[in-house]
Amino acid sequence: MMQLNIQTKDFSYPVCIGNLETITHTGKVLVISDSKVAPLHLDTLLSKLQAPQIFTHEMASGEEHKTWEGVEQILERAFEANLSRKDLMLALGGGMVSDMVGFASAIYKRGIAFQIVATTLLAQVDASVGGKTGINNRHGKNLIGAFHPPRAVHIDPKFLKTLPRREFQAGIAEMIKKAVCFDQDYFLWLEQHPLEQHLELGIYKSVAIKASVVAQDEKEEGLRMGLNYGHTFAHAIEKAGAYKTHLHGEAVAIGMQMANALACHLKLLDGPTQERIKALLGHYGLDLPYKIADFESFYKDLQMDKKNTTGICFILPKGLGAFTATNSVEKDTLKKALHAWL
Repeated sequence: MMQLNIQTKDFSYPVCIGNLETITHTGKVLVISDSKVAPLHLDTLLSKLQAPQIFTHEMASGEEHKTWEGVEQILERAFEANLSRKDLMLALGGGMVSDMVGFASAIYKRGIAFQIVATTLLAQVDASVGGKTGINNRHGKNLIGAFHPPRAVHIDPKFLKTLPRREFQAGIAEMIKKAVCFDQDYFLWLEQHPLEQHLELGIYKSVAIKASVVAQDEKEEGLRMGLNYGHTFAHAIEKAGAYKTHLHGEAVAIGMQMANALACHLKLLDGPTQERIKALLGHYGLDLPYKIADFESFYKDLQMDKKNTTGICFILPKGLGAFTATNSVEKDTLKKALHAWL
């Protein structure tokens, strides 16, 4: 068992990596999962859970269900169970489940505790850590939400044995993202160590990077913005496909390459480094084709991104292990940089 502590100004919580250990709580526990994960892993979790009263709720699976309606269903189940502020919501699943449960727990009776048992690679290396919660609406992804850290995160790589290959690969995009923006040594490690053979250590290294970043910038005012590398584009890509065409990690992989192209156009990134990132993505099946169907619509969706202030905020790599944030890219400049996707 490996453990990291996420430390911020107001919160501290453990991230436990290894065999799932017994989870105990002195009050009621509401376990929330989705229709894909619950049949596979709910019984395993319940066997490891000790609490006076345990309730369950199963939501529909898929990013398109990450909505107000889904949150209201969680809240209704919480009210049926009459959870108090001393009780606990427990998310079992991937990033969609942890985002929704985190948000529901943030607004239920003005906030109760929640924990996460992450069952996808994307959730284990990224989505479950950091306290960002939220849902989508017709304007874009994660535009409604709150910062509400979990009380604990449980990461057992054995859950990944049931994960489809496509979803496993999608999670790797978030690992590469952190390496490019924050840690050149981790990028080299990923190049030299196949994750299939070094998975638990790879997860630990990824979480350690995010723990360090969140400790320095919990509310995404500076350093933490680097975790959005590729995401400004990715959210527009996901929205264009009605959250059904691409998995989040796949959209991030495409978005990273768009960001790289823009960074090269602005002379922030050199060609050989761009090719190294492309090669590492390609090694895990993440060098994916994409065509922007309508640039004007795509640009409008970019303008809705939640990081924006005085303009579209692009997170761009400056070599390996460094990034910059800019909101001064002209529309024509962006269009020229993205010519390969038009």
